[in-house]
Amino acid sequence: MINIVVCVKQVIDTEIGPAYFKLDEEVKRALRPLGSQPILNPFDENALEAALMIRDSLGAQQSKITVVSMGRRLAKALLRKTLAVGADDLIVLEDDIFDSFDSYKTVEWLVAAIRRIGTYDLVLCGRQAADTNAGQVGFGIAEMLEIPCISAARKIEIEGEELIVERITSDGYDVLKTSMPALITVSSEVGELRFPTVMALRAAQKKEIRVWKREDICSHSIPPQRTDLVRLFIPPVVSKTACEMVDGVDAEDAGKNLALRLREAGLL
Repeated sequence: MINIVVCVKQVIDTEIGPAYFKLDEEVKRALRPLGSQPILNPFDENALEAALMIRDSLGAQQSKITVVSMGRRLAKALLRKTLAVGADDLIVLEDDIFDSFDSYKTVEWLVAAIRRIGTYDLVLCGRQAADTNAGQVGFGIAEMLEIPCISAARKIEIEGEELIVERITSDGYDVLKTSMPALITVSSEVGELRFPTVMALRAAQKKEIRVWKREDICSHSIPPQRTDLVRLFIPPVVSKTACEMVDGVDAEDAGKNLALRLREAGLL
């Protein structure tokens, strides 16, 4: 039995247009626009898909997938999507204290939860969060758990007691091997999360979600976070772009006119 833990984060919809994006600069927080719904971090969905691919290769009886998410006010209906696509267990760390953390503090709480879960062979995270793009949490979890870490994986296979991982590089990919337990951050090349069936969505509504508070995962005090957010703001627009359409009687003529226009502008 391979026990897989997947860390997922709830984020503001990444498709929201800039005109609707709002910040509260006093409390240094991005606000969810009225009428929009939160989404699962797309990179964490890649990690969950990687876990499901491993299950497909091993068989349903040979793996267990536990999803862990942390926040202050989480959308349970949204998180149930992870159960609908095939996760076995969903653990939600929900408390007023689980809010506005730096990466180090987030790592501490997630590690406390993973340790309470107990048995784990593989921890999967998205390569970064779509809201902060920090890409630090996965590495921090591996460091605190003192397990190997491989980043930006596009493919993960299990051979016996070892993991075979294809890691994305600037000019291709590396093939790496490591023992378990290990942590892997998953890149988008793995593929998008599969769609749940209607029957699976209905079944997910009946599954129990385990909700853990601060005192459930840590009995001792945790030191304060290590970074301080000084200011959060939307950068001012410093320049505007203009679009000029170049026409022609046919495609060849339009190409010639475009070349002439680029030469006039000093771009050719």
